[in-house]
Amino acid sequence: MNILRLLVLLAFLVAGLVVGSLNSQRILLDFGIAELVTTSGIAIVVALLAGVLLGGGLVVATTVIPLHARLRRACRPPAPAAPIAPEAEDARPRVPYPEGD
Repeated sequence: MNILRLLVLLAFLVAGLVVGSLNSQRILLDFGIAELVTTSGIAIVVALLAGVLLGGGLVVATTVIPLHARLRRACRPPAPAAPIAPEAEDARPRVPYPEGD
């Protein structure tokens, strides 16, 4: 399994390098208070990485954390029950059953 993960990692690394090298045009990113000059390949890779990180963070915050909390509650041993008080004697007088019929 670790070999498969390593191969997938290397495939995405190569894909990022190809995208970065094929898109070498200079672009100017204007943020209003600052400007950044970079290549379009770097801008694409950074935008993709930011999207993956934000999407993963949203999935973790909205799905994984609530499910983990529910699993913790389900696996927690039940709280000890309060001792049950013995029932009080019935206040009605006991009437003996009639003998034989």
